[in-house]
Amino acid sequence: MAENPLLIPGSTILVVDYGGQYAHLIARRLRELGVLAVITPYTRMGGEDLSKYSAVVLSGSHRSVLEADPAVMESARKILGDAETPVLGVCFGHQLIAEVLGGVVEKGCGEYGRVKVRLVEQDMLFHGWDGEEYVWMSHGDCVSKPPPGSRVLAVSENGLTAALKIPLGRRVVYTVQFHPEVSHTVKGLKLLDNFTRLAGAGRKWVREYYFSLAVVELEKYRSVEGPVVAAVSGGVDSTVAAVLARRVLGERVVPVLVDHGLFREGEVEEVVENLARAGLEPLVLDEGERFLSRLEGVVDCEERRRIIGEEFARVFDQVMEGQGARLFIQGTTYPDIVESGGTGVADRIKSHHNVAGLPQWFRGKYLVAEPLKHLYKDEVREVARMLGVPEYFVKRHPFPGPGLAVRVIGVFNRRKLEVCRKASAIVEQVLRRHGLLDKVWQAFAVVGDDKWVGVKGDARRVGYVVIVRIVESSDAMTADYFKPPYSVLDEVSGEITRSIEDVTMVAYAVTTKPPSTIEPC
Repeated sequence: MAENPLLIPGSTILVVDYGGQYAHLIARRLRELGVLAVITPYTRMGGEDLSKYSAVVLSGSHRSVLEADPAVMESARKILGDAETPVLGVCFGHQLIAEVLGGVVEKGCGEYGRVKVRLVEQDMLFHGWDGEEYVWMSHGDCVSKPPPGSRVLAVSENGLTAALKIPLGRRVVYTVQFHPEVSHTVKGLKLLDNFTRLAGAGRKWVREYYFSLAVVELEKYRSVEGPVVAAVSGGVDSTVAAVLARRVLGERVVPVLVDHGLFREGEVEEVVENLARAGLEPLVLDEGERFLSRLEGVVDCEERRRIIGEEFARVFDQVMEGQGARLFIQGTTYPDIVESGGTGVADRIKSHHNVAGLPQWFRGKYLVAEPLKHLYKDEVREVARMLGVPEYFVKRHPFPGPGLAVRVIGVFNRRKLEVCRKASAIVEQVLRRHGLLDKVWQAFAVVGDDKWVGVKGDARRVGYVVIVRIVESSDAMTADYFKPPYSVLDEVSGEITRSIEDVTMVAYAVTTKPPSTIEPC
């Protein structure tokens, strides 16, 4: 992943990415506090000059410290060998620092989701915290023996070390087992705020830099001649990318919407109408049959994502050749990249069609500009407001590029697709009636192969099980399930089973992210 191209002296913190799903989220939280954060993979630490930074943060990881490769350990030794720069280790970073400095890390002591921690020693890192607070854990290993000379600042409700303070050289190293960067750690942002103040980092980062970052990405391609094709889907990401491209590259930008037959009910017409209000008149291609025929009977979701990515590439290849274009614009954001393993060190959770699902032959044939690739959804929304993009896009729920294909579990077929489409529409309609739709991050229905015996019209009926998923989030990297009134759930269930003949059971998903993801597959 390319680094942030801007550097603010005295107000920049280096986040070392060990492959954790929240590495970039740490950087974003620091930016919220007015401090620029630059991310670099641990594999590139050899060339980093730490004196440029106010502090260093070591991220989490999908790896185990007990099985880490030499490059991981060497990067930590380099960071800890610097005598000046303050350090904060998070989750894996907590364990890595403890291991390198002579502590003991053990397997089999995992904690996941909300966990209560208790402060056992007062320290400025926890200024503003109560004696007990809820945090967000996601780890399989733990520090069973702290390094020599360290002090335990907090322990979890399970008796595990939750925070350490380690005097080292002329500075102090802090480590926390939990994730202060996720919104479900109640006072996590306060902890990061405390750390930046202890590190002496200035507050010079402002939201206008979001806009500047995106513009800088597009400015790289100003010299590319000819038409420019911008993929639009109606989501805020692709819309902002296309509007921004128009501002930077002019009217030669051609927005293209591919109808893959996997949109929500009435969505294509609604999107086209609102794109026109944003100053974009998209070329609409009806390619539903092309996609659905390829997906028919496919079970594996990753294979479906690959197929959709391949077909998107083939469709846009035809468009690019027809337009005589060399430059392709898409609204990739950082969650797309990190969940696809696109940082080079992160584990692949799922292949987003526009990242790992976009074939290399397409990237080799054309220039691909991704002006929003450093940003999270809420930051993109800020850019949208700065650009004057209609609120329709700003407030719109995130919708996956592969569409409803990732909300059909098991064998993909057109009947299950229609059940999913209709049930999702009902979920949205009911929430809208009760004024709840704009208060949640996403709300939709999922259908799989499972069947449930029911009774309709006094007759036995074996029908589909529909799972309703409604979540609260701020950035899609973590999420909690929404807790609607039971009367609203009754209404959703009743309308789905009444309106869709072959549905006999409606269930509600009550699992957070992690350990689940928001989308089913």
